[in-house]
Amino acid sequence: MRTYTPKPNEVARSWHVIDAEGRVLGRLASEIASLLRGKHKPQFSYHVDLGDHVIVVNADKLVVSADKARQKIHYRHTGYPGGLKETRLGDDLISRPQEVLRRSVKGMLPKNRLARKSLKRLRVYAGPDHPHQAQLKSISNEREES
Repeated sequence: MRTYTPKPNEVARSWHVIDAEGRVLGRLASEIASLLRGKHKPQFSYHVDLGDHVIVVNADKLVVSADKARQKIHYRHTGYPGGLKETRLGDDLISRPQEVLRRSVKGMLPKNRLARKSLKRLRVYAGPDHPHQAQLKSISNEREES
């Protein structure tokens, strides 16, 4: 008997809509990272991209545990001398919550080409609306038929 290896053209991608309202940032990010990699599928393999599309709505209503909103600091550099910028997690959650969640998910993915490709299938929206209704209707119709 030979070992089955999934092929990239055999991948059946589905769409997942996740409501982030009241969810803890880290726990939600790990769940999303697992869906993007395809670890929930029985044919999961480390070297093949089997992940699904993930849409996250209500990212502005994320919850951060403990005092992380005040204590956790994100650093970035502009590229100019003395250009080190720092922002607190609480300020980022108010101004750009989509980026906070995307950055958390990115940190939980492996650092390689496969992860960069799978991160493109993540769509994060601050409010409850998203423009991906057409894909989701086809999935719901398939579920009703079966």
